[in-house]
Amino acid sequence: MTVTDGLAETPPHPDRIFRCNPTSPRIRLRQKAGFGGQERGEVKKASTGKSNTTRIVVPCLCPRRKRSYLAVSISFPEGDLRRLLFLNGIKAFEAAARSGSFAAAGSELNVSPAAISRMVHLLEERLGIALFERKANRLALTPAGRAYQSGLTPIFDALASLTAQVTAPASLRVLTIGVGPTFLMRWLIPRLADFRKEEPAIDVRITTGGAAAPFGDDWSCGIKLGEGDWPDLVAEPLFAADLLPVCTPRIAAPLKRPGDLKGTSLLRVAHSPDDWPSWLKAAGAGRVTARGTEFQYYGQALQAASDGLGVAMGIRPYIDDDLAAGRLVAPFALSVPKGMRWYLVYRSFRAEQRDFTAFRRWIMRTAAGPAGAKTVRKKNRTV
Repeated sequence: MTVTDGLAETPPHPDRIFRCNPTSPRIRLRQKAGFGGQERGEVKKASTGKSNTTRIVVPCLCPRRKRSYLAVSISFPEGDLRRLLFLNGIKAFEAAARSGSFAAAGSELNVSPAAISRMVHLLEERLGIALFERKANRLALTPAGRAYQSGLTPIFDALASLTAQVTAPASLRVLTIGVGPTFLMRWLIPRLADFRKEEPAIDVRITTGGAAAPFGDDWSCGIKLGEGDWPDLVAEPLFAADLLPVCTPRIAAPLKRPGDLKGTSLLRVAHSPDDWPSWLKAAGAGRVTARGTEFQYYGQALQAASDGLGVAMGIRPYIDDDLAAGRLVAPFALSVPKGMRWYLVYRSFRAEQRDFTAFRRWIMRTAAGPAGAKTVRKKNRTV
């Protein structure tokens, strides 16, 4: 194996050795001076019965000499040699994919756009796949690039959160919650002040979650919509995800029965195309077709409904506060189960941690009580 980036000839004599924890792969750093006969940039790999050792020689600065060197020996147990990743290229690609341009990525990482372009090109060469389609004045992700970026961004977010936790003062109590943006804005944030009153010493940190997001290793817990079956996670039910049409009082006034929805703008959510058909069928109005603006998230559709754009299919508990405040009304009493529930999810070892235990106790109580559902549910009726 050969390293070609900035390695010089290997000096012969060590004067420092550094070892890591004995339970980890063994790492030796030897600082050397002078010049020897080893080829420039050479990395030696030595095998024993139970480990592989790779020695990498890199130049460094030393106050006593013009040039000194570090020889790094890394031993991996049982013959497993970890494939070293091109982290600078990965970081450059993720920033460019997320921001949509090399210029924006360069500004974020404090390098030139040309440097970002070069690192991404090297990454593509090493992976053997194209991550971007270079088009005039814009970048377009390939299918492989989209898949790679969707996995990388949560990893970098988790790394930033983990670093913040590790570097935080020992006295700081941190609780990291993974939650989708709509649930966060429409239910959790309006109630977090109550939790802060109960537990002012806990520093609550919110990270992007939701149904499609993988559970982060640094998360204390998450809130997910589903059927309660996530491998390696404990899932405790919070709410039933019932469907109920909502709109402004003005739009609701002429709606006396579900058939009156014909010709009305029915606001839809792209990732839940079955919501309206399910409710209309249960209401006996299966001939009505949902036509209206389509949004990416429930929160957008509900905001549009509040602004009088049409009738949105609300989902509990997103609509509870708006119904209680009168911003939205339910023109029909019928609510239909979505077939899923909201769950508090966490890894089993978190149950022993006092900060998570405090949050779990609070959210379970809040979800079950008046603060969790501020409206009085009417009994379902067949229309």
